[in-house]
Amino acid sequence: MNNTIQFLHPIDGDMLHARDGNRTDAGLEIDVRVSAPASHYLTINNIGASYKQGTFTGKVLLTQFQNTLTVHNCTTNESQHITVYWLPNFAGHYRLSIDDNIWFLRDIYQQKDNYQSLFDNPYLGFLRQVHNTYGTKIHLNLFYETDGFNLSQFPARFKAEWQANANWLRLSFHAKGEFPDMPYREAGYEQVSQDCAVVNTEIQRFAGEAVRGPVTTLHWGEATVEGSRALRDAGYKAQLGYFNVDDNLPAVSYYLTEAQRRHLKKRFVWHDNQETISFVRACIVLDKTDLSDIVPFLDSYADKPSGLPPFADFLIHEQYFYPFYEAYQPDYRERILTAVQWATENGYKPAFLGDVLAG
Repeated sequence: MNNTIQFLHPIDGDMLHARDGNRTDAGLEIDVRVSAPASHYLTINNIGASYKQGTFTGKVLLTQFQNTLTVHNCTTNESQHITVYWLPNFAGHYRLSIDDNIWFLRDIYQQKDNYQSLFDNPYLGFLRQVHNTYGTKIHLNLFYETDGFNLSQFPARFKAEWQANANWLRLSFHAKGEFPDMPYREAGYEQVSQDCAVVNTEIQRFAGEAVRGPVTTLHWGEATVEGSRALRDAGYKAQLGYFNVDDNLPAVSYYLTEAQRRHLKKRFVWHDNQETISFVRACIVLDKTDLSDIVPFLDSYADKPSGLPPFADFLIHEQYFYPFYEAYQPDYRERILTAVQWATENGYKPAFLGDVLAG
């Protein structure tokens, strides 16, 4: 039998939020759109669908985190179903996400006899100021090693302080080191699993489980499906990227196909039901955007069909903070503050991704 049914919206794996429908006390009421021959009669979750201009539509109330949408073609007795998700706390939140972190840890190691607090380090001290001013939740993705230092050398004596600040500061695996570029683009399960385990073990040792969450950004955001499975199995069930497509920019999209990337770039969030991995798109890379362009870039989302990002993930990289770095950005602090202030002025509230990717 030929497949006569095609889900147009939502599609399998879509993670739906308050901007996708009408939120009620009972859940989220959404419009389901389906393509099928005009002469056929369809039901959507057992309710007759309406036909107009080539599309069948029906309203469905999502009441659970995981929901099944079933379309039955009564004319052919064919049925199709998909699984979608209802995220009641996703829309209207933001976080600051920072990649390539290692140098601030090296500094604290080198100054361990002089620093009385983690926040004596200028970088962490600035991030705490951002949190204290705006309530921002900040997520740091870590390398294992850099020149002359690796995480095994970091002292455990600050562990209580890490845990005391776990309500706004998170740590996760990023890569073994900065080079080579795209280290996991063709890597198998074992390589990603081993590198991830080394970093996670050290985070557990010196900071504790409270600072880890179920989200990370892999270095360069490129992985085989086996590599993403290794991250998932290590506890990182959500993976952040850029999901670039139809341009000349790096894809930063793990193992996803072109069609999946295109969908994610528009939707900002999607769950691969086959692999049980959620993907989230960063809305801006602050170190790639001039200070004067940050607000216009973020404002420009309002002119796109999908509108402002439901969850605004602001991404930046650690190294641009430092005057000794060859590509130092003197306005690093201002870039972060500009983005966070934009989020605040546009009604976004701080949240960790792991906390809003659940029912």
